[in-house]
Amino acid sequence: MSASAGRADVARIGPFQRQLPNLLSAFRILLVPPLILALVGPFVDREWYALGIFIVAALTDWIDGALARRWDIESRLGKLLDPAADKILTMAAFVSLVAIGYVAAWLVIVILAREFAVSTLRSVAASEGIVIAAGIWGKIKTVLQMIAIPLLIIIDHLGSWDWLATTTFHAAVWASVLSGVWYFYEYGRRVSGRVESG
Repeated sequence: MSASAGRADVARIGPFQRQLPNLLSAFRILLVPPLILALVGPFVDREWYALGIFIVAALTDWIDGALARRWDIESRLGKLLDPAADKILTMAAFVSLVAIGYVAAWLVIVILAREFAVSTLRSVAASEGIVIAAGIWGKIKTVLQMIAIPLLIIIDHLGSWDWLATTTFHAAVWASVLSGVWYFYEYGRRVSGRVESG
């Protein structure tokens, strides 16, 4: 497809289509309360409900990103809403898993602390005109979290394979720490480069 054809396709996109990726991100946030209720509620087979809700939420994350790229309609709101929805979803899932005793609280605190620290750092960097794109460790962290959460949700049904859930979760914790260190290193490198060039 040529560039002109691509621009023509974008021009034909209606108002609803332009907002669809953001609507999917908002829908992902709306799935958080049902996910928490399914995880901690006194329901029979609650883990399967929770698993289904989480998978649907994860699919909306993939779909909204794919649509935004295909239609070339990445917006400022989308750049804020999409990662916020991801963080709200994963953090709600981890905190709920702590509540039902599936993971250690201090490990989830490490993940939460990383998210707050990196979000604050990126805000400070942005105010200084420094844009820090997600590094490889951040992407690995996200993938490991999205694998660990569904495995932890059904850990009681994994039998002798339950180690997969705990191993993936611990790997996600380490990736969170390493990605956090990378962000601070990258910020320091950018700032020191400005000082030297100035």
